[in-house]
Amino acid sequence: MKTILFQGDSITDAGRSRDNNDNLGIGYPTLVKGALGFEKPGEYTFINKGISGNRVVDLYARIKADIINLEPDVMSILIGVNDVWHELPGRNGVDAEKYFKIYCMLIEEIKEALPNIQIMILEPFVLKGSATEERWDVFCPEVLKRAEKAKAVAEKYNLTFIPLQDKFDAAEKVCPADYWLRDGVHPTTAGHELIKREWIQAFEGAAL
Repeated sequence: MKTILFQGDSITDAGRSRDNNDNLGIGYPTLVKGALGFEKPGEYTFINKGISGNRVVDLYARIKADIINLEPDVMSILIGVNDVWHELPGRNGVDAEKYFKIYCMLIEEIKEALPNIQIMILEPFVLKGSATEERWDVFCPEVLKRAEKAKAVAEKYNLTFIPLQDKFDAAEKVCPADYWLRDGVHPTTAGHELIKREWIQAFEGAAL
């Protein structure tokens, strides 16, 4: 049985249980678990270690306990929006170059410890909403910079990259932004379903 690990911030956390690994929260990890668990029963076990508020530096800080020690066969990472958000107004964000540097360190150390692990990088995304519109002039370009860096990390280490920003941009043309991201950052149920569909497509396309 292969282990699939979901890593990231609140978008991945999605209210997961800290005590019960069967409870992956109300977000895309649970939707992925339901889909793969139904289609391929008994083939996978699923772990969600996303933590609300995490930046890439926070994820790197828990690399041993929450990644390496779990020895996953497959891991997906969605991180980046808090690296922007924490700069507004707390001035505790992570600039794009440092984001790339720490992300590279994270991947290199994981691959050194777990040479057979398969890693998927999810693109950070943002829409205009209640949490982002006041500083949209910063949020939008800065999240896009982290998205570019996340893609660059995937390309550097030949990892599967999952684009999401253009998917949410397209979805916004069908229904308003808050139908997909309730505040411009956190997905609704429909938003999590969008991520889940892109996740599954990438997972199957990479034959992981």
